[in-house]
Amino acid sequence: MRTFVIGDIHGGLKALVQLLNTLEIKETDTLIFVGDYVDGWSESAQVIDLLLTISKKINSIFIKGNHDAWCEDWLRTGHVDRVWYMHGGKETIASYDGFTDAIKKIHLRFFETMPLYHIDEKNRLFIHAGFTSMHGVEKEVFTDSFLFDRTLWEMALTMDSNLDESSCFYPNRLKHYKEIYLGHTPTTNYGKEQPMCAINVWNVDTGAAFNGRLTALNVDTKAFFQSDILRNLYPDEKGRNNE
Repeated sequence: MRTFVIGDIHGGLKALVQLLNTLEIKETDTLIFVGDYVDGWSESAQVIDLLLTISKKINSIFIKGNHDAWCEDWLRTGHVDRVWYMHGGKETIASYDGFTDAIKKIHLRFFETMPLYHIDEKNRLFIHAGFTSMHGVEKEVFTDSFLFDRTLWEMALTMDSNLDESSCFYPNRLKHYKEIYLGHTPTTNYGKEQPMCAINVWNVDTGAAFNGRLTALNVDTKAFFQSDILRNLYPDEKGRNNE
């Protein structure tokens, strides 16, 4: 029995297929995706189709990301958020060309049922971006933090790795969970193409939307697997590199 956490996909169907083939997924495995399935490369709708297929065979948990929330709103209302359109929404809308209204409704339902976070039996938290409450995610007042917050990751990065949890300087946010797994902030921002760990926080967004790769991390062994660089899989596209 293996559990893999998978980073932000951003419409990179080719990378997702490549990664799943590398993992040689079995029916006893669990896949936890930390969000942002859409917006970037040209196959966002096709990514959602594949995820729906996977969910019928493999125990899968799909956390909602900020880009997924934007796409969900568009599927529900037809409203095109200007910020979303400029940050990958244009490509996502184009990927739905030829999809029937019935399929779009299935995709909408998929987005609507995504949880904002997941806590497993070993008290490991999986979330898209972060949270701000010192009392943990269950006490978060502004749930948009789950989709957009970067302060938790930035805080962990700046901490002294030798700081003991018993110290009064140790952030309460980090005390509630054995480990925290998130995406949203590409590790390529820090010149890293691999997953990063700071204190007990793991970042598995390795820049698939831009010039990086898609990553799956085994949460027990910490072994990780990666796709090819996305720009090489989509040589005629820019992804989100035109932002």
